[in-house]
Amino acid sequence: TTRPTWNGHNASAWRQDLLNVNGFDTRMKYGGEDRELGERLEHANIKGYGIRYRAICLHLDHARGYVNDADIARNDAIRAETQAHRLTRTTHGLAEQDLSNILTLRGR
Repeated sequence: TTRPTWNGHNASAWRQDLLNVNGFDTRMKYGGEDRELGERLEHANIKGYGIRYRAICLHLDHARGYVNDADIARNDAIRAETQAHRLTRTTHGLAEQDLSNILTLRGR
């Protein structure tokens, strides 16, 4: 069987788990940012569930003009650090953002 991994499509997590790992690493651009988040969740003992062949995922093809080698290399280095040190939290995530301008729903 295939080992479940975190990928950006058809992925979800409990809010508190995402807050505990500090969300996405904001230094990262396209290419592996979802996997790096998933690795931190795994290091924090949050187990994923595989839904292969049980959930619909539709992806529309589009140009990827935003992809460049420098960003991919930086992302690879961040992922390598996360893996080597079994990091569970980024120091470049939600807690470091100014969230005052985000609309919140009453009671949430």
